[in-house]
Amino acid sequence: MKSLREYLYINLPERMGFINLTPQVVSVVSKSKVKEGLCLINAMHITASVFINDDEPGLHEDYKRWLEWLAPYDPSPEKYHHNRTGEDNGDAHHKRQIMGREVVVAITEGKLDFGPWEQIFYGEFDGGRRKRVLVKVIGE
Repeated sequence: MKSLREYLYINLPERMGFINLTPQVVSVVSKSKVKEGLCLINAMHITASVFINDDEPGLHEDYKRWLEWLAPYDPSPEKYHHNRTGEDNGDAHHKRQIMGREVVVAITEGKLDFGPWEQIFYGEFDGGRRKRVLVKVIGE
């Protein structure tokens, strides 16, 4: 069995935003030479997410609005108990929980086996510092 692990490093200056990781993941899969297997893409930070959806700007704006409605940014310790530790990102932890930690995509004939319109995204909910995403490819 073949295996390849690479990290993607991201530093999004905005507090919340989305980045299409599909081209970078395609590159890692190609480099791995795996023809049949699986690719794990995992946000390595508890205030970031990896998910699969359509690369449509209106949808991304809808996500931002929906997430802010569900878990609004509020640095005060009154809104989020987590902020009593001196942090100000209680909302970001909730947003990550909703959007998910990781995705797994099948590799078939050396390519990511997507459905129509599917793309891999990184979601940032507490930006302004360097974070990493794990890409792990396994298979034959």
